[in-house]
Amino acid sequence: MRILNVINSIEAAYGGPIQGVRQLGSALGELGHTVEVASMDDPASSFVSNFPLPLYTLGPPSFQYSYARRFVPWLRENASRYDVVIVNGLWGYASFGTWRGLRRAGVPYVVVPHGMLDPWFKHQYPLKHVKKLLYWHWAEFRVLRDASAVIFTSEEERLLARQSFKRYSAREQVLGFGTVRPQGDKEAARQAFYDLFPETRGKRIVLFLGRLHHKKGCDLAIQAFAQVLGSSPDWHLVLVGPDQVGWQRNLVALAAEAGVAGKVTLTGMLDANPKWGAVQAAEALLLPSHQENFGSVVAEALACGVPVLISNKVNIWREVLQDSAGFVAEDNLEGAVLLLRQWSELSETRIAEISRRAKECFEARFEMSRTAASLVEMLKSLLPPRTEAYAQA
Repeated sequence: MRILNVINSIEAAYGGPIQGVRQLGSALGELGHTVEVASMDDPASSFVSNFPLPLYTLGPPSFQYSYARRFVPWLRENASRYDVVIVNGLWGYASFGTWRGLRRAGVPYVVVPHGMLDPWFKHQYPLKHVKKLLYWHWAEFRVLRDASAVIFTSEEERLLARQSFKRYSAREQVLGFGTVRPQGDKEAARQAFYDLFPETRGKRIVLFLGRLHHKKGCDLAIQAFAQVLGSSPDWHLVLVGPDQVGWQRNLVALAAEAGVAGKVTLTGMLDANPKWGAVQAAEALLLPSHQENFGSVVAEALACGVPVLISNKVNIWREVLQDSAGFVAEDNLEGAVLLLRQWSELSETRIAEISRRAKECFEARFEMSRTAASLVEMLKSLLPPRTEAYAQA
């Protein structure tokens, strides 16, 4: 099968969607399928040079909307080379441009919203929602209405997506997402992390992994850590992730105010080896997020056998509970405190058992090769008759 992924930007700092495109693209390639990517990025951007999949950069983008005037003409000219197009994310030109470019091309497209229809955004950012309403009625509802499928990564995401906008119409499908296992030597990765942050060596590490953003609840992580574990010399809180909104200074001040400045490390964005080292070194992942579509960092932790302490706004929380791979609580300070208190009171035997269950949860639900195989079967069912024979080859 020949697959084109369309996305507004491949820049890694934008988080989960592009990481998923990279990993899923590699997994599909291993199954014998051809995967290419089109983005609205400027071809001169430094981050496009080492992308692992065939890439077409059709920017530079104009305005915050990521409008790229070359995209639709390029798509119309090249659509016949693909069996299906996957649109990753909404609220940018990648989605509406795909709708425009494929209207008469006879090539199906599917949409993966990556949580961007969650009603949390409507309540948290009402002014932005007004702008989205205008764009929704003008463009985005058509993108979903005419898609061969709108693919949600959990049942929770599918149900929440119905609550944000009127005129919502979609051929809904649910496909559990995944991630890849860490590659390379685990101990070498841990040592790479310890070498960069020697204050963490020998400590029991609680890890926050993700963008430093209010949505992610990293302030709750610091406050809860200070309340539950701040007085113990054995524990250390590590926050790994990029600061896109200038929030790191607030978090540093919050840690100082709570009296745990020496027990909290903010690493910024890490390269693969020390990042996986941080995960391998952690005793548990703490993600008290207010909104999390899938939570690829949750799957990454589970892949390493690291139990997860998450809020019930992380849309795969039911799967974590069902598999006893961690604990779940509300997305507030009381919930984050409860998560850390529950964890700190466990015996070594119980910790080892939950760690084993964490890895089993990953293998059963979130291993990327399984996701890729399931996606192929779904896409085959959507292909028009002219490409069905090819897809079966």
